[in-house]
Amino acid sequence: MTARIAVFASGAGSNLEALLQHVGQASSPGFGAYAVALVVSNRVGAGALAIATRHAVSATVLPDPADGQALVNLLGQHEIDIIALAGYLKAIPAAVTDAYRGRALNVHPALLPAFGGRGMYGLRVHRAVIEAGVRVSGVTVHFVDALYDHGPIITQWPVPVRSEDSPETLAHRVLRVEHALYPRVLAAVGTGRVRLDANGRVRGEVFDAGETATFTLQLGEATACA
Repeated sequence: MTARIAVFASGAGSNLEALLQHVGQASSPGFGAYAVALVVSNRVGAGALAIATRHAVSATVLPDPADGQALVNLLGQHEIDIIALAGYLKAIPAAVTDAYRGRALNVHPALLPAFGGRGMYGLRVHRAVIEAGVRVSGVTVHFVDALYDHGPIITQWPVPVRSEDSPETLAHRVLRVEHALYPRVLAAVGTGRVRLDANGRVRGEVFDAGETATFTLQLGEATACA
């Protein structure tokens, strides 16, 4: 069964584009596990909406992102199975996180719980990482709860922070990992390979040992140590 996904995005929509490309590649791991059925934004000018139009995917701009019941109704009308936050900058109402417990995911451009929370998005995250002097950043995909960048972590992938990095160069390498990792995680959740149990613990793995090695090779320079 193919899971129907709603992608929430406030900006350019590069992760949405990566998800749609993954759907269209028969060689992709988890091919057929999900389909992007709806794009939701809080911004009329969001680039993600143009991407949705180009791919003939239904899209909508929320008149009130805080209206949880209206959002639950919208998702129900489109028969959405899974929510994928992809650069969505509004809080998800409790009515939605309750209705989609274990079926709402977010991708964050750092290794949570560090460098997360309200206001930590885009270049702000990478600037904070560099200013903190840490040598490893990365990508986190987690189940969504009522708090920003919170909820059970599904998987993380490291990206080195190099001495010459600017927020922009670090962002570029981290984004490459986001684009490769997020579709795999959604496929794993869509097929039931990864799930959230009744106690709030993540069960299952996104990769097995062989897939981990292949994925590392695929990322190449983006995650290679300096």
